Amino acid sequence: MRRFEELAWSETPRGEISLRRRVEPTLGVDVYEVKLGDEFLMSSLFTVAEVELARLGLARAKGEELDVVVGGLGLGCTARAALEDSRVRSMVVVDAMAEVIDWHERGLLPESAALAHDPRTRLVHDDFFALAASEGGFVAGSAGRAVDVVLLDIDHTPRHHLHPDHAPFYTVDGLRRLRSHLRPGGVFALWSDDPPDEEFTGLLGQVFEDTETHVVSFANFLTGGESSNTVYVAR
Repeated sequence: MRRFEELAWSETPRGEISLRRRVEPTLGVDVYEVKLGDEFLMSSLFTVAEVELARLGLARAKGEELDVVVGGLGLGCTARAALEDSRVRSMVVVDAMAEVIDWHERGLLPESAALAHDPRTRLVHDDFFALAASEGGFVAGSAGRAVDVVLLDIDHTPRHHLHPDHAPFYTVDGLRRLRSHLRPGGVFALWSDDPPDEEFTGLLGQVFEDTETHVVSFANFLTGGESSNTVYVAR
């Protein structure tokens, strides 16, 4: 039995991106990993915080018919978790990598078909940060249409970005432009690989009335201990 298989590989302006599946011998499970250049972006071994991003963000949302935007498709964990909330009537998932969208449309990942073909879902190849800064927002053909929830998991942290162009988003001006695309009472939630960042929490507090910081811990069998990520929620 092969323990490693490259499911997809492409050359992109940001470097080589690949999706691979391997068998984790310690647990005896298939593991799906995404690599961009020499950097590992994500692994299906550790998805607790990506799921909690959706759960915590949607928990703060009011209303029974929610329009949601997910920034970053990746392995689809956040998007799939969002669809478990029956109040979600529409979900736009924005990813700058057409290749990542193609993986899901081709069903290369577990439950990809269910995500890609859910009638509430639209997978959009675009730059989340450019859309957040634009006048029209996230919904093509509906200039100025606001949404209820934005869930963001693209950069490693508010300080460690995949591309320098993302930096302006993590400022008061960038966050204010995002807020302009939210309905009254709307929610913005952000995943981060680092512990809580007081400076970024302060920026959120300058733009949103109500902010929370959640440390999401999970077992890490590789270290024999616990690891943690951070989820920021602003409303």
